[in-house]
Amino acid sequence: MNSKRAALAVLVAWIVDGVYGFIVYGNLMKDEFAKYPGIFRPMDGGQMTFMPYLFLGTFIAIAVATYMYTKGYEGGSGAMEGARFGALIGVLMVGYVSIVNYAVMSFGRKVTGAMSLATLVEWILIGIVIGLVYKPLPGAKTTRA
Repeated sequence: MNSKRAALAVLVAWIVDGVYGFIVYGNLMKDEFAKYPGIFRPMDGGQMTFMPYLFLGTFIAIAVATYMYTKGYEGGSGAMEGARFGALIGVLMVGYVSIVNYAVMSFGRKVTGAMSLATLVEWILIGIVIGLVYKPLPGAKTTRA
């Protein structure tokens, strides 16, 4: 594993994810979130108190995903390999987070669908960034599944 490139991939993907989250969750979906004040924190500043946790959580998730990517890297095109990986993580997150949250929390199908789509796109984007930034060490063995 190329640790320096993996660390750079984590950092770049984390920054890209922060921008994506600000645009999609913080702006495009804010009105939908506002319909569920008992579940989602208000955007009028109450949410800002918890932003360090949000960024810590995304950093941890992206770091683990990057590690998983480096261990399963098959030697293909960085963007395509990353997109495939990101799609798999995205489907995992949709199933385990979005659908499970819909089952146990009191919010509607529309916000569930929007969050599911946003999550899938988010992880495909993260995967592409990881795939473009990470490069294995020269001479490293790759395996084909």
